[in-house]
Amino acid sequence: MTKITRRNFGLLAGVSLTAIGMPILAGPAFAQAKPRVVVIGGGPGGATAARYIAKDSNGAVDVTLIEPLKEFTTCFFSNLYVGGFRSFESITHNYDNVAKAGVKMVHSMAASIDRDKKEVVLAGGERIPYDRLLVAPGIDLKYDSVPGYSEEAAEIMPHAWKAGPQTKLLADKLNALKDGDQIVMVAPPNPYRCPPGPYERVSMFAHVLKKKGFTKSRIVIIDPKPSFSKQPVFMEGWEKHYPGMIQWQDPTIHSGIKGVNAKTGEVETGFGITKGALVNVIPAQMAGRIVRDAGLANQSGYCPIDEASMKSKVDPNIFIVGDASIAGDMPKSGFSANSQAKVAAMIIRAELTQSRAFPARYSNTCWSLIAPDDDIKVGASYAPGDGKIKSSDGFVSKTEESADIRKQNYKESVDWYNGIVSDIFG
Repeated sequence: MTKITRRNFGLLAGVSLTAIGMPILAGPAFAQAKPRVVVIGGGPGGATAARYIAKDSNGAVDVTLIEPLKEFTTCFFSNLYVGGFRSFESITHNYDNVAKAGVKMVHSMAASIDRDKKEVVLAGGERIPYDRLLVAPGIDLKYDSVPGYSEEAAEIMPHAWKAGPQTKLLADKLNALKDGDQIVMVAPPNPYRCPPGPYERVSMFAHVLKKKGFTKSRIVIIDPKPSFSKQPVFMEGWEKHYPGMIQWQDPTIHSGIKGVNAKTGEVETGFGITKGALVNVIPAQMAGRIVRDAGLANQSGYCPIDEASMKSKVDPNIFIVGDASIAGDMPKSGFSANSQAKVAAMIIRAELTQSRAFPARYSNTCWSLIAPDDDIKVGASYAPGDGKIKSSDGFVSKTEESADIRKQNYKESVDWYNGIVSDIFG
């Protein structure tokens, strides 16, 4: 595998054509209004697409990014904040350089999409017309997928699966624990954002408890799945660094999740009641509401896309990238969203400026920190094939790897983080 550094990140994840000196415009559009692209969502998918369309079209396309927040906190690396390895400020980024790239920023909520008129309706009633629309709305949480859970309950039993205030709440509750207090995680069912994420988070919980010298506290994972991403290396790492502290329960052990009680801190399963001083509930997920309301999602709650372009299979003028899309073998991750956004940006620019497009190529890697300098990873390259985005050249960390490999993985993940946030936010 090629080592990932900030310098070569763009080459691995898909690169701007202007960055490698390739002409991308067929010629000027004399006396013609600029084509209009509107992007909804300022995360790894949306902000990347907006920047790449603006710069690769050399100003020939009018690009507007609609994002209610003026600062974005990344979900990736948020577990490292919970574990005390990062500051909150280090995972929070503004849109100053996105605007400098020629993108018009609209800090408002996109309320709906009028597909017939090709307009985005803002919360205040204003309408923004588009020739092409790219939507990167991320996920919504199915609170009721766990009986007894709700938005109100999340203020007591945080999910922290959307980075921001919930992330701080989870860290505060973790740091307030006393030795002997138990942590309970209700893990999510497939498909969900960041497959290894819950288990990296458990590792960070355990790291904090160990660092405090707690010997009596335990962590229980109640999982609706029979297995999880990178399971052998996670479980090997837990036994090595946190022996006896972490218990993973699959459905054959707990016999089904019956519900939670935020007031008592209890999780009920078919096996009985498990109580936690900290309960982290990560419910089932679906595509963001705006694409569901626009009829762009199917019965799965996610959006079918053309594998060669990230174009919606429902509306040819709309592209959907990131967690909201049904992206074949690609997991729902920040790296995936960034990679998909570059393909969509290339297709949009080509369609609106009559310029050249190239075959779609995608990539993803997910790193997970188990303990200081013990980092594991999984990833693959992807391309259209058999009617979906299909993986090739996959890799995953192995058990019994050397300490040097794991330490290098961590350094690589930090380089990747620095590279990708620069690629997204400028």
